[in-house]
Amino acid sequence: MNENALVVFQGKAIRRAWHNNEWWFSILDMVSVLTDSADPKQYVKKMRSRDPVLNANWGTICTPLELIAPDGKKRETNCASTEGAFRIIQSIPSPKAEPFKLWLARVGYDRVKEIENPELAQKRMKEIFKSKGYSEEWIEKRVRGIAIRDELTDEWAKRGLQAEREYSILTAEISKATFGMTPNEYKKFKGLQKENLRDHMDDIELILTMLGEATTARFTRERDSNEFPHLKKDAKDGGDVAGSTRKDIEQKLGKSVVSSENFLEKSEEQKRLSHKKKEK
Repeated sequence: MNENALVVFQGKAIRRAWHNNEWWFSILDMVSVLTDSADPKQYVKKMRSRDPVLNANWGTICTPLELIAPDGKKRETNCASTEGAFRIIQSIPSPKAEPFKLWLARVGYDRVKEIENPELAQKRMKEIFKSKGYSEEWIEKRVRGIAIRDELTDEWAKRGLQAEREYSILTAEISKATFGMTPNEYKKFKGLQKENLRDHMDDIELILTMLGEATTARFTRERDSNEFPHLKKDAKDGGDVAGSTRKDIEQKLGKSVVSSENFLEKSEEQKRLSHKKKEK
């Protein structure tokens, strides 16, 4: 799952990202919450000028990470770890500081517990999807698909794959063989831009995606593939298996299962209920 997320403190959203095995929080969002400043950027500048020690260590406290901006686009934003956040709070005279410290500690503690017990992370993930309007049936498939995807990428990593571009090429190979489109082409087909493609797939699309990736992982293990050309062949073969299944379903169904529908205007659960009413 994408680890970028929003958390809420006293009714205000704070953006965060999972980086180097810990949460990093948007500094501007923290300042906004603690100061109610209309111009958090200006407040940060003044804060740094008031605190020369903080200013001298700003480069080590802050790390630019990609977060979702208000316009929906990803942009690099200065973020701080829990430790860095505590240091910044020391420079903000605010009655909200103590509750905020406790809140930060709790957020960090919850994530540590999730690492120790992955079932807690799955529970959190399911709750997030449910809050977005997905049905229990869809959520189970999506969560299972994430596990299969992780298994595949772990297998690739064990065999020396490092560059993000290589992961993208192999993923595109599976998708092209499964659906006749690369992920980017599929997103355009569904009218998506920055959204996660798999969050806009229906049940059959998710199942076919899982089949292609699970089969690819199986081929890679059984063949003990190591070099990129061999891994690419595994990806193509795994996608072909899922693609053949798709074509078989379509032949018997009499129509394509590759859907241009998305869940931007109407949630998955609402669409599921609409389909059930039509069937009756």
